[in-house]
Amino acid sequence: MSTAEAPSRDDLLTIGAVCRLLKDEFPDISISKIRYLEDQRLLEPKRTQGGYRLFAPDDLERLRTILRLQRDEFLPLRVIRQELKSLSGKERRRKRGAAVDGEEELTLDELCERAGITMELAHELEAYGLLESASASGEKHYAEADVEIAEACAKLSRFGIAPRNCARFKTSAESQLGMLGQIVAPSLHARNAERRASALEDLQTLGELVQELSGLLFWRDLRRLAGS
Repeated sequence: MSTAEAPSRDDLLTIGAVCRLLKDEFPDISISKIRYLEDQRLLEPKRTQGGYRLFAPDDLERLRTILRLQRDEFLPLRVIRQELKSLSGKERRRKRGAAVDGEEELTLDELCERAGITMELAHELEAYGLLESASASGEKHYAEADVEIAEACAKLSRFGIAPRNCARFKTSAESQLGMLGQIVAPSLHARNAERRASALEDLQTLGELVQELSGLLFWRDLRRLAGS
């Protein structure tokens, strides 16, 4: 970005000002939530020499898009990240929920190629339940989401965190899922279609909230560890 194109100091907003500006449209917005989205690398505001965040107009619009995708379409952060990459400044034309449906299925070779992992690591990840396959016509297929899981596990392995250790994260996720399932299970199995649809929306909203809380607690403790 050239000097002429760079936002002036008057165009930059503090995190508190961003919260106040978006509060009417997003009543549940908070400084903690914005920090969490930054921790998830969905936002990259500028920083002053003192470490304070400053949001340019583009940052504000990006945050507004993220919050709308969460509120209106109940999309998980993984899908929102993909959406932001695909937008590239163009007008979004997808209808509600389309990003969740029709996820591409991959063969084991395709998964390994996209994730940049060896076949041996893929087999080990599947043995610990971190990758899940479905058989069709005698061939295993994997969901597109497994690519990111495999990539994350591969990066952790470089720090000596083996698949058997990564399995702890899966156990934690299953525990959270079990709790949410108990909350919405009666409505999910209801005969009334509207009640089921409402339960699905509640489930996705609860999932986002649990993910947000888990992330906030994790990063708080991580900062504490870094300062110890």
